Amino acid sequence: MNTQINQLTLDSAVEALQKMWPAAKPKCGLILGSGWAEAVDGFQGTEISYDRIPGFGKTGVMGHAGKLLATTVHGMETFVFQGRRHWYEGEGWTPVILPIYLLHALGADTVLLTNASGGIRNDLGPGSLMAVDDHINMLGSNPLIGPYNPKLGTRFPDQSEVYKKSLRERLLKAGADAAGVYIATSGPTFETPAEINQYRSMGADAVGMSTVPEAIVANALGMRVAGLSCVCNWAAGIGNSKLTHEDVNQVAAETMPRMKSTITAFLKGLADESA
Repeated sequence: MNTQINQLTLDSAVEALQKMWPAAKPKCGLILGSGWAEAVDGFQGTEISYDRIPGFGKTGVMGHAGKLLATTVHGMETFVFQGRRHWYEGEGWTPVILPIYLLHALGADTVLLTNASGGIRNDLGPGSLMAVDDHINMLGSNPLIGPYNPKLGTRFPDQSEVYKKSLRERLLKAGADAAGVYIATSGPTFETPAEINQYRSMGADAVGMSTVPEAIVANALGMRVAGLSCVCNWAAGIGNSKLTHEDVNQVAAETMPRMKSTITAFLKGLADESA
């Protein structure tokens, strides 16, 4: 697997999207994780399939629609990526970080990353919404590894505050239950109980298989980053049930009214801020 980001592919994607939507100037972007697709039901706009964007391709996971929606929320132009590509799909970093690069290239300065996760902390059971205040990268790699590419920001990005405090506070005000640390593993296997014990000792509150790569690149590019996780199950060894992706989507569906209202309130706050 080629771990280096293909800049030619990124540039081709920007060029293709600008041809399809020449007037597009998003202020904000959303990347929707597993089970989050219905959170934007009712948002009006224009959609295109991911496979029409060079280097992106179809999503390989159930619950990821694989469509980009250009919409306006409370007067704020917003791009909604309905689904993401994952490191474990084996196609390298380029499709994983492509949404961030597109957003930045077209002028967006803020991105909200959503995901489904397993709860580790005692108060983060299934159905909880956690605003991400920091992350731990256990993917075994980093999307910025490789020859220095100035188009992806500085060589050594500071990560003291990847997730902006002001945006986290806005998420909590909008409906998130708590804030916590998200740890990303490579997947596609769920974690073992021993691994979860280790992650708990490291300070992790919820675990998943995404979000961190996008946050790293967005931060390196100078974008404001927010993260919102729907805790869809107890992590391995904490609950009594076997972990399945189907159950993740089921809990997300049950939590959907709160997921949708939280996103909507968060976006309204951003729109009011930029008005």
